[in-house]
Amino acid sequence: MLRKNLGQFSSVVCLKAIITGIEDTLGDKATAIALISAGRIRGRNLAMEGQLDSLNIDDDLDEITSKVAEVLGANGTRLLLLHKIERKDDLFYTYSTDTVCSAGEKPGSSRQCSFTLGALQGVLEVITGKKFRGIQVESVLRDGDYDVFEYGPVLR
Repeated sequence: MLRKNLGQFSSVVCLKAIITGIEDTLGDKATAIALISAGRIRGRNLAMEGQLDSLNIDDDLDEITSKVAEVLGANGTRLLLLHKIERKDDLFYTYSTDTVCSAGEKPGSSRQCSFTLGALQGVLEVITGKKFRGIQVESVLRDGDYDVFEYGPVLR
């Protein structure tokens, strides 16, 4: 238990205030870089704590999605609801709703889900043993059915 009386969860409104405060101070791009990095670290840690490192990405993606959803969803951290992970050649796509980043945003908002993108990236990196670069390709805020993130391999 992280806090004796209030437990481990905090208000989404407070988290959003942290994000917008950092954006006001550092700007959108620097904040996005920091949030993706923080999310990636958190995702990697959650994957290890949730024993997702024992999964094999070549196994059934529906089963993997279910296990990741358990760690990140309503019975876990409550970061998001994960609906699907897809693989197309070297690319992975995640489909989520109710992300913490989109909470309280008005339709049409330009908000990107940087922390969420990073967290899912960290999880995928643990499961696959590979490094990725992610981008948001669809948003529930901009007429999408899901917040969709595309992850491609980091080419050196």
